[in-house]
Amino acid sequence: MENDRYFDRDYLYGTPEGDYIDNLERFSFFSRAVLELLPLLKPEPAVLHCHDWQTALLPIYLHWLPALRERFPRLATLLTLHNLGYQGIFPPEKFPALGLPAEAYRSSGLEFWGRINLLKGGILSADFLTTVSRKYAREIQTREFGFGLEGVLASRQGDLTGILNGVNYQEWDPASDPHLAANYEPGNTAGKRVCKEDLLKYFAFPPAFETIPVLGMVTRLAEQKGIELLAEAIPGLVLRDLALIILASGEERYQKLLGGLARAHPERLRVRLGFDHALAHQIEAGSDLFLMPSRYEPCGLNQIISLKYGTVPIVRATGGLDDTVEAFDPLTGRGNGFKFSEYQAANLIHEVNRALQVFADPPNWKKLVANAMASDFSWGRPAREYLELYERLSGRERRNKP
Repeated sequence: MENDRYFDRDYLYGTPEGDYIDNLERFSFFSRAVLELLPLLKPEPAVLHCHDWQTALLPIYLHWLPALRERFPRLATLLTLHNLGYQGIFPPEKFPALGLPAEAYRSSGLEFWGRINLLKGGILSADFLTTVSRKYAREIQTREFGFGLEGVLASRQGDLTGILNGVNYQEWDPASDPHLAANYEPGNTAGKRVCKEDLLKYFAFPPAFETIPVLGMVTRLAEQKGIELLAEAIPGLVLRDLALIILASGEERYQKLLGGLARAHPERLRVRLGFDHALAHQIEAGSDLFLMPSRYEPCGLNQIISLKYGTVPIVRATGGLDDTVEAFDPLTGRGNGFKFSEYQAANLIHEVNRALQVFADPPNWKKLVANAMASDFSWGRPAREYLELYERLSGRERRNKP
């Protein structure tokens, strides 16, 4: 069955102008539909794995509704927190639409500074919590990264762990990627130069740019991604002997910001606005370096993809970026990228300068690229961690209910 009224839309959660105004109704409907589906599944599930605020109502319903607790007495709930910046906050007058008892709208439930907060309710109701990297699991218990929920999360730290996301290397592998001008693999990277030439030609850079570093960026335009920091750094970056290519989609204010910067610096900066799956692959392969100056990053996938493609990441040391990128040391030959800690444009520029110095040293650059391509962030390890967690949850007592 489908519900086109709620889900036949151009975007998942909202347009570039903002969230859909009926998101609470949409996702409460979805959660109720999941609960109706469960008895039809054979064997009946032992663990219900939910993600973010959009499905946080599932553990909430099982926690606060006695009839559901009796209907599914052995069902454990696991809630994965992908991004604390999005919490499902709604005005209090919408609470009756959830079909919950009045006592659920209190400080130990969904109430959050006079509003409904679905993610908070899910955090308090689920049997166990995960995030998408180990560092992010620690960060969200601090004021800087907790978005007001740090105290709630700290109260559940014994039921919270981080499991790093993996990447599907069947889709993201330069040895077989059908979107590339040439394929390549560790030990035989000649095709990467062909990909770089193709990318520069696509963006109308002169042939002379084939010998200088190309910095790529594929991003969602949101405050989280460090767009303001990047914009502050760009006037300094374009003074270097490099090319900067950005593919981005998202908030209109950032589209205008990047568009203006591209017009101001046409010699070294190209910006393509909108989503283009094939071009994203081509930027990953054709760039020498990949920028991810995120304000925060629960996991991040582009830095992992870049490593596979021998495109060295430059990241801010936060969340999964810090867990996956090890700073390169030319003296020891260890490391797979570059990273900075303080959220300042000067620090981003400093790391780009370091990367340019290594790029100018062919033996060290070759070693760095080899280290990057040897990094393994496939789904094997996280899948085993999730399986162990599922097995543990399926055999434990459900949390005490109100």
